[in-house]
Amino acid sequence: MLSINNLLRYIVDKNATDLHLTAGLPPQIRINGELKLTDFEKLTSPAIEGLVFAVLSERQINKFQQEKELDTSYGIPGVGRFRINLYYQRSSIAAAFRFIPYEIPDMQSLGIPESLKELIERPSGLFLVSGPTGAGKSTTLASMIDHLNKTQKKHIITIEDPIEYLHSHNKSTINQRELGTDTLSFQEALRHVFRQDPDVILVGEMRDLETIHTALTLAETGHLIFATLHTTDAVHSISRIVDIFPPIQQQQIRVQLSMVLIGVMVQQLIPRKDNKGRVLALEIMQVIPSIRNLIRENNLPQIYPVIQMGAKYGMIALNRYLAGLYKKNIITIEEAKKHSNNISELVSFISG
Repeated sequence: MLSINNLLRYIVDKNATDLHLTAGLPPQIRINGELKLTDFEKLTSPAIEGLVFAVLSERQINKFQQEKELDTSYGIPGVGRFRINLYYQRSSIAAAFRFIPYEIPDMQSLGIPESLKELIERPSGLFLVSGPTGAGKSTTLASMIDHLNKTQKKHIITIEDPIEYLHSHNKSTINQRELGTDTLSFQEALRHVFRQDPDVILVGEMRDLETIHTALTLAETGHLIFATLHTTDAVHSISRIVDIFPPIQQQQIRVQLSMVLIGVMVQQLIPRKDNKGRVLALEIMQVIPSIRNLIRENNLPQIYPVIQMGAKYGMIALNRYLAGLYKKNIITIEEAKKHSNNISELVSFISG
């Protein structure tokens, strides 16, 4: 008999990252970034409701029926955890599940450069992890928090929607707060976090003006802040933060951001040429004095040349990284071009 547990075990066995349930189609899974139909029977809306409601609490079901949306998580002992999003489409229930292993991968296994450890071990500042949906930002942040947990005595508070990776107390004390269960909103959680004596704060996503403003203030007052943005390059991450504020505040925010921002890592996951999973592609900006000046002066176009020339500081330009993956025969030229933000520059790096 088909059950959610059986379907979730199935995607783990198939090394898939996601499961999609949509009325009128069999369950679909995503492998190496590609969506594939399974051999199960087509699903109806009542069948999907029966599958997903079986693993929800009464409170969660009521919330979903009232709000038409639900973000939560679910775990199967010995298998893993899963991020769940429920929604309606054409008056039918649909669901998306994302697999989250119980074991938190270390930074080295993810392909994150050793040079980033110096950044994330700083006592204060704002570090951003950016990239499109499904690029592994949550996994990267979990590995960074886990590194601090194993190496430093800190009080770490995470604010997540929902909680994905579960952290155990090690050298650090970690308190994980989930939206809807432990707090009503990112804004409310951040408003009260000052009195919780944190050293490190993880903000699952900086979605709005108030959350961003509070995160900047926390970084300014001696806290280390980790956060995510849905941006495609480091320079865009800066403009996204500034542009969310009214024009009259933007210069003040540029100054504040220039003082607290310590780095931006933009990542993408790209299918490998050998079809053995996906590989991480990175752009890394470390905020050195010249970049601080460019942020303050609103001269953002001049930041990218600094990134290109900043290898000695641990900086990486995305196109140079893509060219390297192609030259090592890890990805195809088609995938490199698909993920590039400047194809002509990519081609020059490949041929150079």
